[in-house]
Amino acid sequence: MTEVAEDYRSELLVHCYRMLGSVDDAEDVVQETMLRAWRAEYDPERASPRTWLYRIATNACLTALKGRARRPLPSGLGAPSDDPDAPLTPAFDVPWLQPFPDALLPEDAAVRRGSLRLALVAALQVLPPKQRAVLILREVLEFSAAEVAELLETSVPAVNSALQRSRAALSSMGEGAVAEPSDATVRATVDRYVRAFEVADVDGLVRLLTADAVMEMPPVPLWYRGRADYAAFMRRVYALNGEVWRVVRLAANTQPAFAAYVRTDAGFTLHTLQILTVSADGQVARNVVFRDPAVFADFALPAALS
Repeated sequence: MTEVAEDYRSELLVHCYRMLGSVDDAEDVVQETMLRAWRAEYDPERASPRTWLYRIATNACLTALKGRARRPLPSGLGAPSDDPDAPLTPAFDVPWLQPFPDALLPEDAAVRRGSLRLALVAALQVLPPKQRAVLILREVLEFSAAEVAELLETSVPAVNSALQRSRAALSSMGEGAVAEPSDATVRATVDRYVRAFEVADVDGLVRLLTADAVMEMPPVPLWYRGRADYAAFMRRVYALNGEVWRVVRLAANTQPAFAAYVRTDAGFTLHTLQILTVSADGQVARNVVFRDPAVFADFALPAALS
């Protein structure tokens, strides 16, 4: 059974990440799942291997979440700032939401479009753990209500009730169903954004933004909303760091992303990992900017470019 369990490792990692909001924590729980699977006795009469493994992994996640603070983005902690010169003081006491490298996605299993979106994963963390589990198992993984009831050792009415409450909660946070842009639209928008970013063309960046575009920068608990504040902050970034940059294109949470390198005396030095949300009409609605060594390590980003 160990070999069969290993076939599901990548798929379970994505599931545990949605539950926990952390790649590092998800890897630990998947390892625990593999250990429990090795020790347990699998009964093929009761469930398929996949269902059995999801039961172990989901319950391991629920155990791991007991007593833990949720993992937020800065926009989940307070109102936006209107001061582009506010101190950029990291809050290392906050267990920030981590992004998920697309390089870790299962090769042979499609991830439903939008289901790993960073803002959605952040919203999931607000839900009580049991509701979170029900929503993911039912809406994303498409287990039946009866299967979820069996997985979580509860009743079908309890599952249906939890699903209703979780849907309502996500809708109130503005994270219900959203229109997804086409791949061509995403490519065109990101190409234009990256070209403007590399040459410090703030006006070019602003032309690509939605009216209420959000920029947030974990581990700094500071965020901005709207073109004017976004632009003012970007002018500060270029004033502090210079106007010559290089970009390495990536993908995270099935969204376009890039590593930004700023020119220094030593060449081009890693500055941030930025994850863009592109709206259906081809505008940038959100930019989550990570400057965290742990995140850089998850994406195996080199510290400098020659």
